[in-house]
Amino acid sequence: MSVTIFSPAKINLFLAITGRRADGFHNLVSVVAPLDFGDDLEASMVERGTASRFRLDCDAPGIPRDDSNLVLKAAVAFAEATGWPEATGRQGVHFKLKKRIPVGAGLGGGSSNAVAALRAMNTLSGNLVPMEKLAAIAVALGSDCALFLHDVPVTMRGRGEQIEVLPRAALKRLHGRKVLLFKPGFGISTPWAYGRMAAEAPAHYLPAPEAEQRLSRWMAGDDSVSSLLFNNMEDVAFRKFVALPVMIKKLQAGLGVAARMSGSGSTCFALIGEDAKTGGPGGENALVTQMKHLIRQSWGGEAFVQETALI
Repeated sequence: MSVTIFSPAKINLFLAITGRRADGFHNLVSVVAPLDFGDDLEASMVERGTASRFRLDCDAPGIPRDDSNLVLKAAVAFAEATGWPEATGRQGVHFKLKKRIPVGAGLGGGSSNAVAALRAMNTLSGNLVPMEKLAAIAVALGSDCALFLHDVPVTMRGRGEQIEVLPRAALKRLHGRKVLLFKPGFGISTPWAYGRMAAEAPAHYLPAPEAEQRLSRWMAGDDSVSSLLFNNMEDVAFRKFVALPVMIKKLQAGLGVAARMSGSGSTCFALIGEDAKTGGPGGENALVTQMKHLIRQSWGGEAFVQETALI
């Protein structure tokens, strides 16, 4: 038995860090959209023999294949919660991860992989775990894991564990909207970014009432997606990693596109206008061709550039 689960990347269209909690985490209000770009995780039942009950292979260099990987952490968490696959006797699960999402990118790749592992384990076990319990396991693995149990844009609150699917009208405005992801040859440590915000508090936090008011205005109106874009983690990231704001300003001023950083970075994204004309290589959107050229000209061959769309 085997199953392959799509593990999508995500972007934060709206991200307001509202303050630090007593437990050391941060509270936030965020609109997060999964993308039709991501990894694939195959999970197969195997005879364990003397080997570990869970094993991970990955086609990307530098990805840990030991117990520090969130795929294996998720498998262990599922087994502890259900007793499966121990109940099957000598069987285990072999995972094969086809990695496309860059590491340290602010695209949620590790968290998405963890949830893909939970979904795969649940499928192989005959759906032992209802969605509510699966969500609880996901939250214990990481603050932004639970959002990947939903295949549509959601609002996250708390430290990320409070998930609410957007209203139908808002989903319609987001669904299928094309974006261009772009990342320089470096990543940004999420703990570093949150640590800098805490050290400089409250200068960079957005009070929760103000964050909710901004979000409510967008939900209630019919403004464009670009009017929703916000990320107050940019303040600390942009001061150290100046290549990011320079590139965003080039895209905004030179090509008139709306662009932001996703999460704690270093990936940024630009919205591709629905009315932009084609005419580039292979019928590619002409605006996309210009953006790709500008990004690669500025950041060189190490830049990651990917056209995708909101699910």
